[in-house]
Amino acid sequence: MATTSLDTRTYDGGLTRRDVVRWRNALFVVFALSGLAIATWLGRVPTVRDILHASTLEMGFLAGGISVGSIVGVTLSSHVIAAVGAKRAVLGTLLLVAAGMTAAGVCAATGGGFWAILVCMAFFGYGQGTMDVSMNVSAAACERVLGRTVMPLFHASFSLGTMFGAILGAGAEAISMPIWLHMLILAIVLAVAAIIFVPRLQSEDLGHAARDESAPAAVGGWRGRLAVWATPGTIFIGLIVLGMATAEGSANDWLALAMVDGHGVDNAAGTSIFFVFVTAMTIARVAGTPLIDRFGRVLMLRLSAVSAILGLLLVILAPTVPLAIVGVVFWGFGAALGFPVGLSAAADDSRNAAARVSAVATIGYVAFLAVPPLIGFLGQHFGLLHALFMVLVLIVIAGFASGAAREPGRRVPTE
Repeated sequence: MATTSLDTRTYDGGLTRRDVVRWRNALFVVFALSGLAIATWLGRVPTVRDILHASTLEMGFLAGGISVGSIVGVTLSSHVIAAVGAKRAVLGTLLLVAAGMTAAGVCAATGGGFWAILVCMAFFGYGQGTMDVSMNVSAAACERVLGRTVMPLFHASFSLGTMFGAILGAGAEAISMPIWLHMLILAIVLAVAAIIFVPRLQSEDLGHAARDESAPAAVGGWRGRLAVWATPGTIFIGLIVLGMATAEGSANDWLALAMVDGHGVDNAAGTSIFFVFVTAMTIARVAGTPLIDRFGRVLMLRLSAVSAILGLLLVILAPTVPLAIVGVVFWGFGAALGFPVGLSAAADDSRNAAARVSAVATIGYVAFLAVPPLIGFLGQHFGLLHALFMVLVLIVIAGFASGAAREPGRRVPTE
């Protein structure tokens, strides 16, 4: 990287500062759109349950439909990125997400039934899963080019999108806006923004990160993309992402309903408490970014695990709603950094960044596939709040595996 002054700096690939700033800012928008899409749907889950007269277990399977599509998208994403590049993958999947949420809203409003909505959610999930890996691969390349930690800020933008979506969801619930109209308006916003901002992304091959000598050298074709699964580093980083994705995803899928069913609040209040969660995550992602550069990934991941465990215990066991909301804040703080830090760690070696990000995201998305129906099953028999105890186990595992995310070149502290 050649440097003359701040305004005339040139980056890898001949990019100017203006190119990199446009790339970074476009990624902020893309991450926000992804969060907006998810929160828009999740914020209307109580209404969908009422329309379908669905049980807790059935709602778990509906959430599992998103998870099935997501894990298929995540698993195949490295092949999609290899074929068309991250930029085109992001554009195509954003449009697919917009179409899926519109179709689901129409099905819910017109009596299309449980299975029709499930199919729509599977397509929605596939688009989200593929987009998730594609935008994170592009974000990791942008982070490498910039030479400093920015991934949590991209995920903070995702959280801002979920906050805005949660606000809109609460408002739509309060005024009883038809769900089909709500989904259609947001789908148009997604499509227009995608067409404007995605072309500003740059190649995911830019940047030169330190190489992980235990990882296989980049090999052409699908065999090279599968080879990364054989490395212990990939598996342990995947465990971090698995545990912290469960901490985040279980709140996305169940927090609103758990507060309604377990603490007796109404639907609008449940959605508002979900807004508290995503706000806490956003604050932690912004505040945690400079702390990661100062104290390292490992310490911040372990502190995150402690915060998430404390928060979950308060939500589950608190005798009053205000104390449970305090728990939601700690839960949000704890869930904030694990996913972005894990993906940054997976992309440390730029030779296999797309394949490794895809692999650890696939491991993480096991949480989104298996946990929603499992929590639904346990919630049906023991109550949603008690079902959340299983999330604690995976967070503890993530805390113990956090050493795998240590930055290349950062020394292990001596005892």
